[in-house]
Amino acid sequence: MLAHEIILKPVITERSMDLLQLGKYTFKVQKGVNKIEIKKAVEEVFGVSVASVNTMNCKGRKKRMGIHSGFTPAYKKAIVTLKEGSKTIEFFDGMM
Repeated sequence: MLAHEIILKPVITERSMDLLQLGKYTFKVQKGVNKIEIKKAVEEVFGVSVASVNTMNCKGRKKRMGIHSGFTPAYKKAIVTLKEGSKTIEFFDGMM
């Protein structure tokens, strides 16, 4: 699997913006990948050094449209911590 296929998109929330000061970046990733594959993909795509990766499976939320109800899709989220001397990810620099 290619690195660009593993990392789907960044997660931009209030909590993820607070984690930027600690050198932690949050991404939505493919469901079947493990921490080692996520680490290699982030290092390859952004050219940074990764210290650790924490992952979590997020369930879909219940949504309603009139009388019809359903769920949003479930997804996997990864919080990537960069090493101390590593450069930052440029995409997030304008958001701090």
